[in-house]
Amino acid sequence: MKKIMTMLMMAMLVITVSATDINQVLGDLKKRIAPDGRVAIWNIEVVENDAMPVIQGTVGYPEQKEAITAELNSYNIQHKNNVTVLTDAIMPNHKWAIVKLSIASLRSNPKHSGELATQCVMGTPLRVMEEEGEWLRVQCSDDYIAYIPVSSVKFLTQQELDAWKSTERYIVTVYDDRMVSKPKGDETVGDLVLGDILQFKSKKGKWIELATPDGRTGWVNKSSVEQFDKWAQQNIDLKKIEKTARRMMGSGYLWGGTTTKVTDCSGLVKVAYFSNGIILQRDASQQAITGQKIVDWHDAQLCDLLFFGNSETGRVTHVGIYLGDGKFIHCSGQVKINDLNPDAPDYLYSPLSISRINGMVGTKGIKYVRDHEWYFK
Repeated sequence: MKKIMTMLMMAMLVITVSATDINQVLGDLKKRIAPDGRVAIWNIEVVENDAMPVIQGTVGYPEQKEAITAELNSYNIQHKNNVTVLTDAIMPNHKWAIVKLSIASLRSNPKHSGELATQCVMGTPLRVMEEEGEWLRVQCSDDYIAYIPVSSVKFLTQQELDAWKSTERYIVTVYDDRMVSKPKGDETVGDLVLGDILQFKSKKGKWIELATPDGRTGWVNKSSVEQFDKWAQQNIDLKKIEKTARRMMGSGYLWGGTTTKVTDCSGLVKVAYFSNGIILQRDASQQAITGQKIVDWHDAQLCDLLFFGNSETGRVTHVGIYLGDGKFIHCSGQVKINDLNPDAPDYLYSPLSISRINGMVGTKGIKYVRDHEWYFK
């Protein structure tokens, strides 16, 4: 009798779960694995037919499509999964790309008139998700998804990317510089900015010969670069982060800018932390949900992130770096310093929230370059 009752209860459970609204199930799944459209592609719809519901639309990667099947199966929901995976259409020799310019601009749409979404520096690996003529939709090492011109990158196979990880590389550690055609020469091969990664070719005295991802070679004074493997072993250094941010004082604001040439507010934060070998999320609202939360700015420490925005809705629209004594550096019109004390003459506004990155590297949205599988094996 007990066995019969158990079977009946299980049957009732199946019936109940099978009647679960598919859109609700997939909506809950999206919240778990693809909640932010800036870092995940998820355009899914459910089409009813006489046989069984059909799931169709587009996702970025095969594991997302597999998750849909697994989730619906866990509810005993019969379905047909016709979802298209963007990366399935990418040729093997185009699975990866690497930025070949000192600075590459990525757009929100595949056209030069599209809004500037972000920037990547030379040597940044990119995962190709879609090819649209002269444009690629790519995912950056900070997970951000945007469009980059084909002319800004060199394609790599998985094997070529793995080989690149094993080569001797150097990273630019100064604010900006340039490669020249010969030691002490003046003929420019290409400009360089903080964070550019190039491959080693040879040495001559105080000069190092380096190669760009597309094979251009030139010479850089060794004081401007550091061996990438060694650089990546550094631990968090708040003074170094502060120094980088202060070096950008007075530089202008550019929506989508994320290099030492010019930045937006979150770009300044990314550049400062990347100089210390730390990758942060792209936008201020993404950065705001990472790190350790600090309630009162009086408890803030050097290089904590201060987030500003709409106090009624809680929407974050701006970010700055705390310097101590109520001061913070940020990019608003230009990189400048303001005060959190309402009585100060250079007071602007009070923060909505504060995040501490120190002690939180390795948690969600905060990663050392040395731990990123796109840069190192």
